[in-house]
Amino acid sequence: MTLYDKKILGKRKPSPFSAPRDAPPVPKKVPFTVSAHGTSWQDPYHWMSNTADPDLSAYLRHENSYAEAFMADTLNLQRTLFSEMNSRMPTNISTPTERWGPWLYYQYIPEGKEYPVLCRKLATQTNGWAKSFLNNVIGEFGREKVLLDWNEIAEEYGYVHVGTCRVSPDHNFLAYTLDITGSERFMLQIKDLHSGCILPDLRVDGVVSLAWAQDGCTLFYTTTDENQRPYRVQCIKLGSDAVNDVPVFTESDPSFCVDITSTKDGKFITVFVINATNPEEGLRRMNKRVPGVQYFLEHHHGFFYILTNAPLTDKELSVGDYYLARCQVDDVQLANWQNIILPGEDISIQDMDIFHGHLVLFLNSKGCSMICSINMPIDVNYKQQMEIGDLSPWFFPLPSGLCKVVPCSNHDFMNFVYRVVVSSPVMPDMIIDYDMRQRVFSIVQQEEVLGVFGNSGSFSQTHDLNTNKLLDAQNGENKHAQITEVQRWKDFSDAYCCERKEVISHDGVEVPLTILYSREAWKKGLSPGLLQGYGAYGEVLDKAWCSDRLSLLDRGWVVAFADVRGGGGPDSSWHKCGSGLNKLNSIYDFVLCGKYLVNEGYVHEDQLGAIGFSAGGLLVGAAINMCPDMFRAAILKVPFLDICNTLLDPNLPLTLLDYEEFGNPRVQSQFESILSYSPYDNISQGSCHPSVLVTASFYDSRVGVWEAAKWVAKVRDSTCSSCSSGVILKTNMNGGHFGEGGRHGHCEETAYEYAFLMKVMGISCDTT
Repeated sequence: MTLYDKKILGKRKPSPFSAPRDAPPVPKKVPFTVSAHGTSWQDPYHWMSNTADPDLSAYLRHENSYAEAFMADTLNLQRTLFSEMNSRMPTNISTPTERWGPWLYYQYIPEGKEYPVLCRKLATQTNGWAKSFLNNVIGEFGREKVLLDWNEIAEEYGYVHVGTCRVSPDHNFLAYTLDITGSERFMLQIKDLHSGCILPDLRVDGVVSLAWAQDGCTLFYTTTDENQRPYRVQCIKLGSDAVNDVPVFTESDPSFCVDITSTKDGKFITVFVINATNPEEGLRRMNKRVPGVQYFLEHHHGFFYILTNAPLTDKELSVGDYYLARCQVDDVQLANWQNIILPGEDISIQDMDIFHGHLVLFLNSKGCSMICSINMPIDVNYKQQMEIGDLSPWFFPLPSGLCKVVPCSNHDFMNFVYRVVVSSPVMPDMIIDYDMRQRVFSIVQQEEVLGVFGNSGSFSQTHDLNTNKLLDAQNGENKHAQITEVQRWKDFSDAYCCERKEVISHDGVEVPLTILYSREAWKKGLSPGLLQGYGAYGEVLDKAWCSDRLSLLDRGWVVAFADVRGGGGPDSSWHKCGSGLNKLNSIYDFVLCGKYLVNEGYVHEDQLGAIGFSAGGLLVGAAINMCPDMFRAAILKVPFLDICNTLLDPNLPLTLLDYEEFGNPRVQSQFESILSYSPYDNISQGSCHPSVLVTASFYDSRVGVWEAAKWVAKVRDSTCSSCSSGVILKTNMNGGHFGEGGRHGHCEETAYEYAFLMKVMGISCDTT
């Protein structure tokens, strides 16, 4: 039985929207035959993969004109939505200062500007070497120094995307990568923070990751090959006369990428291992390469601490489970590693961070995020293996119902305070400092949301952050949580309900579904809904607070998040069960989450929409093909839709790297699997089709602009002409995969998307 034997069919109601008087554009067709494993098929839109063809640019501009005409009757609604979103943002947006050495680093967005500014100023409390240092710069206290202004770059080039920023250990230089075209071809920039000048002799493009040696003048970086694969490590030695650039390492296997970073204490750089205090010593390999096995490395006083999923012979662990091992710096052979921390029952280890006095572990327990700290150094017998609970961990108090925890930069190895951002669909981003030495915490800052009051009800409502509101770490109590004063935060749970459900998928697996709606505006069985999914690369679906979302919720919409297989989950098996030959699980999961919303009365049966970004577009596109009558509308943002043709072309950027995620179509079984769900290859002939807003970027190097263009052309050519007139393509002719524009530009984009959904679902487009 194939995927499409299980279509959920029904009768679609007539399209409620008005289409433009002029018909949609009709691109040319050029005969082209694709063959694989004895199967051949026609792809008349293959020509669109040549972005140099002037007919493609002309076609995309015609589609932009059609989209403009289609959306013309929503202009007032777009302005209303934009005004709402813009009015919720405070005038001043800034991050709290974070100390690193003698400096306080922070960012802010100037009033009326789109982008942030990175700044620093000298701290007022110093001792030891820092005090001596400050004797040379007396008078600098409190004076703000701008290190990098995104707005200046955007004004000069019209586009800005800063990839990576790294301040040198002596705080004298800022190295960063900059894309000014949208192609994600980043160039290396190094700024002298004393003079404020960019070093003039650098001409390095295709840079991805950066790491400084301890001398503050030796910089390691990775560069990409012609397929945008990071494959080479280079080293720059900054000198008084010229910049010397030398190769360090080259990865010749096209199925692997190279990344570099430095350990928290700055003493080692990891690609293999480079001694950052003496980089001329060269590279040391940590271990032999094994498919599917990963090693994440930190250093602490003569020991390497390694978070790994390498198989264990003397302990039963689930396949892919991570545990913590360590070895002495001078003895890195796997046979001499000591496995010191194993995951506990129902607890998996997701990530780690390390400081002079503490180890921080990110954990997951039954889908809930937890963080704990353990005092360092860890004093254990060489043969001893322990679970987390054996090491007297302090589980960080977290607000209940939390969906997302993101660490801040936490640069300072000597610090005993760990800073994170916590958020949920009903709680604006909150920055919390955890004092790991005293085992107390403090709320540093919470995102301000303006104008949410009145009928919404709960803007002024505060809640005590106490042990009754903490996320249960293990047994319902957090005995280590010491609270010296009442801590308060704002949330909107009185006005907006956030529910977590478990949806039974086609094979009996429970799929997490997070459902968000207004307690006042939602109407059971009558409300429109928007279901979001991603389901790839082991990435967790972002469910953090978003004030723009209130413009849907206050109009009675339901917004739901399906954490389908293929994305991030309780452990690495969740990703594996939705990738490669198992990719169909992701699609079934998403469809059944949509059915759940309708069957349980959360969403009206004819007003369910879907949204997917990039690989999430593949998920939504495949789900539409499976159940076209279940979705009234969809938004596909820079979507990966032509997966079979793309993966058959190894010359395209990132194709070889995607074999691990989706499969290699040159292998027949994997080809058949990919072809069975490919959105472009499974559009039903003559059927009705949901209205879809497809966005693309001409210079997108991750997902070619032709993926969206081909799919739209084929939908128009294959499906009901009345329905497909509601499929529109909007292409950014200048931007890349991540678009362009800052905070106000994002509001404009979101207002456009929401207005599209309201129009095609027949929801009143007036300004009320």
